[in-house]
Amino acid sequence: MTETLNGSEGISLHDFSEKILEQVVHFHVMKLSGGFFLWVGSAPVLSNLAVSMSSRYDSMPLSTLVLGDPSDTTANSLAQRLAKKTKKQVFVSYSLPVTDSNLSLLVENRIKKELELHPQHF
Repeated sequence: MTETLNGSEGISLHDFSEKILEQVVHFHVMKLSGGFFLWVGSAPVLSNLAVSMSSRYDSMPLSTLVLGDPSDTTANSLAQRLAKKTKKQVFVSYSLPVTDSNLSLLVENRIKKELELHPQHF
């Protein structure tokens, strides 16, 4: 589902879901001016929030956790990799349990697939 708010130049929303390792994972993308917000989860919870953006002084984007447990680096790492790939400011909330490292990898691969299929939503 894709929806535009505040006219064609405003915020646009894009939602998609997929069953990954027997778990339904929901993705919510909010395209912003110069960047995007990505929420990943299985239940409507905002347990963390990370932001990342490119820097002219380093090839690796800057990244910080704004909200959540600093010992869980999943949102931070994902935001940083997406900022590097898209060259945009990226906000990420990753609200899935970190019980299986394969899940994180499969989720990231699904996001990259969506980026290739629908780059206009990011």
